[in-house]
Amino acid sequence: MATIKEIAEKSGYSPATVSRLLNNDQNLSISPSTRNKIMTVANELGYWNNHKKNSQQQPIRPNLALLYRVSGKEQLQDEYFAFLRNAIIKEVDEAGAQVEIFSNIKDLIAAADSFQGFIGVGADRVTQDQLIELHQYLPHGVFVDINPMPQLFDSVQPNLELTIQDALHRLIKAGYERIGFIGGKGLNLNNVQQADAREIAFREFTGMQGIKEAPLCVDGPFNVKNGYQLGKRVLEQSGDNLPEAFIIASDTLSVGVLEAGVIVPRDTVVISINNSDVAKYVSPPLTSYNINQETLSRMAIKLLQDLITHPQRPHVHLIVNTDIVFRKSFPKENK
Repeated sequence: MATIKEIAEKSGYSPATVSRLLNNDQNLSISPSTRNKIMTVANELGYWNNHKKNSQQQPIRPNLALLYRVSGKEQLQDEYFAFLRNAIIKEVDEAGAQVEIFSNIKDLIAAADSFQGFIGVGADRVTQDQLIELHQYLPHGVFVDINPMPQLFDSVQPNLELTIQDALHRLIKAGYERIGFIGGKGLNLNNVQQADAREIAFREFTGMQGIKEAPLCVDGPFNVKNGYQLGKRVLEQSGDNLPEAFIIASDTLSVGVLEAGVIVPRDTVVISINNSDVAKYVSPPLTSYNINQETLSRMAIKLLQDLITHPQRPHVHLIVNTDIVFRKSFPKENK
């Protein structure tokens, strides 16, 4: 059983300071780095595992950081990330913890002693070397939506593979044979462009379903402007032979495609992904898969708390299913 004395010896602080902190003394004044050092040692020694069964007092909540690496332009043009950030802040608050937002990975590394862990959103202009250094200073991290280094950090992500599979199944069952895909580029890490998970899943499942020559149009970022350019490209390439249906990787891309002159649902039907607010108000409103950002955020915080308490456990990667919301771009009667 971990004792106050053992925690004091390993952390380098007095037993009185350790005792007052672990007993939630509201009059105790210590720096964030001191607090985190004591809390980290208490977690490593399993203090809460031994004491919470015999005490009404709950473990002290950790100070958390939010590494928000989403470019300003991307955030303005894809509200998904802004909603995700706000959902994480809300869930952290409801968990009784405090969170500080960082947009610069070097700043987070410099302040690592003040935090027990971090939640990461986005990986704009992040290198593997930076992530390795971050892990050295702040090893307890959970990425939401993507995971640039799964060997170092936990993650919670939407099940985009199942989303694409489900969309294809619904379209095929409704009688559509020529099904296209419009998407953006995936994560760029260390100047290596990776394919987006939605594109990979579409290629795999169209091959399994025997959908031959499925038109793909994949390029650029996930924003309205790029969706417009991709929509124009699809119209130029297809001419009078437009695919009967499209799966589009995000609502912002879908809005751009509609603005480019793709007539939905007269000439083709569309199933989109994200179910952002814009999906309800474009013409026609978009059938879209809802990614529950509150669930992603809540699971990320639980995963991070578990990682802080059990730092030696293997890394865990959770996937959260999406659900379809039917609107006029793919009417419910086609279900």
